[in-house]
Amino acid sequence: MARTEHYHDPDAPTANSIVVAVSVFVTDQQGLLLLIKRDDNGVWSLPGGEQEIGEYVAETAVRATLAATGVLVEVAGVVGVYSDPSHVIECTDGEMRQQLSLCFRARPLTGVSTPSGEPTAVRWVTREELRRLSVHPSTMLRIKHGYEDRREAYVG
Repeated sequence: MARTEHYHDPDAPTANSIVVAVSVFVTDQQGLLLLIKRDDNGVWSLPGGEQEIGEYVAETAVRATLAATGVLVEVAGVVGVYSDPSHVIECTDGEMRQQLSLCFRARPLTGVSTPSGEPTAVRWVTREELRRLSVHPSTMLRIKHGYEDRREAYVG
């Protein structure tokens, strides 16, 4: 399913659903950041996904990261809670969603980073490499907050 992200766009369609989603800020011991290249819009992103019924949201972070990247992670904290009503995601099935997105901080335990399923690529990147990649502004905000390593999570 393709998607179009309307970010602070005054002409964006009105959301008709709210979806609980997670993104996961994973860094290794060398400080490299785990990213995926999305197949639905071609931009680089943090791994993540939608929470499933019967699942703790931290389990969503672990499951979605493993499914997308092949890397098993351990959740180590919360980067932030993001609920921007002027960020509407338009899906080809007619859904116009606003996300309640929880961004978790995690560390890798095992696995080899390989795309599996939806992403077309998986990479560990340096901060310098990150500057050259196409990344959505909402994802860059989460990454910025992840690198800040705040004592309190961002809520907004």
